[in-house]
Amino acid sequence: MVKETILTGIRVNGELTLGNYLGALLPMVRLTNKYSAYAKANVFVPDLHAIITDIDGSLKANLLKSIKYYLAAGLVITPNVSIYRQSYIPAHSELTWILNCFANMGEVSRMIQYKEKGDGKDSANVGIFDYPILMAADILLYDAVYVPVGKDQFQHLELTRNLAERFNHRIGRDVFTLPVATAEQAKFMGVKDGICIRDLQNPEKKMSKSTAAENSKIMLSDAPEAAAKKIMSATTDNVSKVQFDMFNQPGISNLLQILAFIRNQPLSEVAAGWAGVTQYGEFKTAVAEEVKGFLIDFQARVAEISDEEVLSALENGEKKASKVAETKLYEVQRAVGLR
Repeated sequence: MVKETILTGIRVNGELTLGNYLGALLPMVRLTNKYSAYAKANVFVPDLHAIITDIDGSLKANLLKSIKYYLAAGLVITPNVSIYRQSYIPAHSELTWILNCFANMGEVSRMIQYKEKGDGKDSANVGIFDYPILMAADILLYDAVYVPVGKDQFQHLELTRNLAERFNHRIGRDVFTLPVATAEQAKFMGVKDGICIRDLQNPEKKMSKSTAAENSKIMLSDAPEAAAKKIMSATTDNVSKVQFDMFNQPGISNLLQILAFIRNQPLSEVAAGWAGVTQYGEFKTAVAEEVKGFLIDFQARVAEISDEEVLSALENGEKKASKVAETKLYEVQRAVGLR
C-alpha cells in the first residue's frame, strides 16, 4: 500500500560532473527505485529554479539531457513514479506567493545560500532571495515526507517545516504534511554527511563544473580517453601508501571514493583491496580504466534515449502531478479565504 511521498529534483543548469553524478544523481535514482514499490516518488525538473541564474536559451536542451542522464543511470518509471516539469504545473508558483505571505524577511535573509549567491548586493535578483519559498511549495504541494537533498539544502528544508507549522497553526488545522526533520532525512538517505567527490587537482575542494582548470573535473560528456588522462594527472601525495585517509591523503582518498562508487562496492572493501600497495601509478591506472569504462557505457545509454521518449514521460507525469497539486492548492486557497 502506498503510504508516503518521496520528492527529489533533477538539476538542469548545464553539464554535470562525475561528482554530481556519483554524489547526487545516482544515489537519488537508487533511492527512488528502491522505495517506489510502496511509496509515491516525484522526480521533478526545477526549471523555475534554473532561470534564477540561467537565461541563455539553453534551458530546454539542458532539461532533456538531464532527464536522459537520470534514465541512463537506471531510473525506472512505474505507476508510482511521476516525472514532471515544475513550470508546467502553475500551482507551484501560486503556492509560492501564498507561502510568501507566511514567511518573515528575517528568516529568509538568513539562508546561507542567499548570503553566498546574493552576496548582500542590492543588484542580486529577488529570485535568489525567494528560492527557498519556491522549494517549500515544491515539497508541500505533494505532502512529501522524504526529500533527499544535499547538506547545503538542509536549512531550506527546515524553513519548509517552519512554514508548514506556522500555516497549520494559523489556520487551525493540518493542511500541510511536514517533511521529516533533517536528521531523519539523512538516515533515510543512508548517509551521515553526504558524498563529496573532490577536485582532482585540489582535493581540499569539491569537484565543480565552474572551476576553470579542466583537469580538475570530469564531465559526463568528456571523451573517455580524456577523462582517463585527468585521473592519471590527479594530485596525490608522497606518503606512498594507498589508504583512505581524507585528512592526510585527500587525493588518494578521493580516487578510492570514485572507484568504490563506480563499482557500487563498499568503500572499506575497495580500500582493503589496495592495502599494502605503494605504487600510485598502478592504482591510478586502475581508477582511470574504471572511469573510462563507465563513461563509454553511460554515454552509449544516453545516446539510445530519444527526445520523444523523454517528452512522453514528462507529459504522463505532469498529468498525474497536476491532479495532486491542484487539489492541494485548492485546499490552501479555501483555508486562506481565496475560494
